Amino acid sequence: MEHAKAAAPHEHPPLPWPRPAPLAVFLALLAASYLAITRLPAAAPLSALLIGHNPTPPPPSAALGGGGTATTSSCAGFYAGAGPERAVSASVEDFGAVGDGVTSNTAAFRRAVAALEERAGDGGGARLEVPPGRWLTGSFNLTSRFTLFLHHGAVILGSPDPEEWPLIAPLPSYGRGRERLGPRHISLIHGEGLTDVVITGNNGTIDGQGEMWWQLWWNRSLNHTRGHLVELVNSTNILISNITLRNSPFWTVHPVYCSNVVMKDLTILAPLNAPNTDGIDPDSSSEVCIEDCYIESGDDLVAVKSGWDQYGISVGKPSTNIVIQRVSGTTPTCSGVGFGSEMSGGISNVLVRDLHVWNSAQAVRLKTDVGRGGYITNITIANVTMEKVKVPIRFSRGADDHSDDNYDRTALPRISNVLISDIVGIELQRAPILEAVAGAVYDGICFRNVSLRGIRRQGRWHCESVYGEAHGVFPAPCEEFRNNGSSSWCGFS
Repeated sequence: MEHAKAAAPHEHPPLPWPRPAPLAVFLALLAASYLAITRLPAAAPLSALLIGHNPTPPPPSAALGGGGTATTSSCAGFYAGAGPERAVSASVEDFGAVGDGVTSNTAAFRRAVAALEERAGDGGGARLEVPPGRWLTGSFNLTSRFTLFLHHGAVILGSPDPEEWPLIAPLPSYGRGRERLGPRHISLIHGEGLTDVVITGNNGTIDGQGEMWWQLWWNRSLNHTRGHLVELVNSTNILISNITLRNSPFWTVHPVYCSNVVMKDLTILAPLNAPNTDGIDPDSSSEVCIEDCYIESGDDLVAVKSGWDQYGISVGKPSTNIVIQRVSGTTPTCSGVGFGSEMSGGISNVLVRDLHVWNSAQAVRLKTDVGRGGYITNITIANVTMEKVKVPIRFSRGADDHSDDNYDRTALPRISNVLISDIVGIELQRAPILEAVAGAVYDGICFRNVSLRGIRRQGRWHCESVYGEAHGVFPAPCEEFRNNGSSSWCGFS
């Protein structure tokens, strides 16, 4: 099967900026909230969150003979801001920036954002244009009612000087830097407490030039946790679209404590051995849309998170009402879509569909651990195609990865109401591996219409203390998923 090449990421056509249907979205979210409260199986209700009708070609399953139908809807209506056009606009060149790839433009970007914020006042917001060129910069912060627009041929380059990525406090739900104790480096493009932020363009590029950071990690000489490429904290109405993001030092796009976030038509690229270069990591965030993205990464393409051990439990801010659709890519060490492992605040009401993964470790993985606490519930995963994947579906129980020694050893995760349907895989190494955290409850796990062919090493499912139902599954599931009746929600065809 032909796949997109990293050397030539696809061009993104200009998007229409759909206005949401407020009543429809509100009623859909109300229904989803009811599901979360009652903990009913969430097979189809999350599809009600999707609005709009943007035609798309048939999913890759058609070529492999799998089930599923073409997805024509969009979740872009989660973003309810003003869109990329603003009342005030200026080029970064107007503030002294030089696009030669050598001159530091950190001060120019910071001046530009501050000046445009002042000019816009309380009016219609501001837009900073980045013209063609190579614009070297350290970290800079965005502001509310603001658009960062990268024209075709524009490349924002992250500074190779760690001093240009200042240290900031750790996130409350992590309690420390994710990799090192204490503070962490700020992201290249950052924002906190913002409303209505757009990062878009005509397929311009943000390149973190992360190799310097990866070398520090490989050499075990990293003093503080690496910065993300783009991080928005405690913000609402975020749109990131129509750009290429390359070579992040750490996770690429990280919305945390955010709501109404849309990330679509993105190309995200990193060397396949680049450590922890996750593509998109929604974290303790709600009403999140991820669609029509191509990702090559040294870690998960998409990872849904909600805080780490006792810190995540204490903050208690879940990730909920998330749609992930029409995502494709490869990651040799991790997953197409991962849940966790930092999920201590809980994850609920997630729809994953039209996922295409190849040459990867797993297509879908639920990651938990003793001490995590939290829950993963009301998850629908549908229409997944995969080739040359080591383990197609995996539930794993961690690798003793904790924030510190003060985690609660009695805090166990709860996994419930997970529907996995219309799955097609070829040239796989193993059948699914489903392993529970000792003493944790796994309830309401459903596999339906799953075809896994050409398994090379281990064709038998491996299950430990994970129970549920399986209907129309090849190869035959483990004993824990056989002869369990035919519930209305799992056996329904």
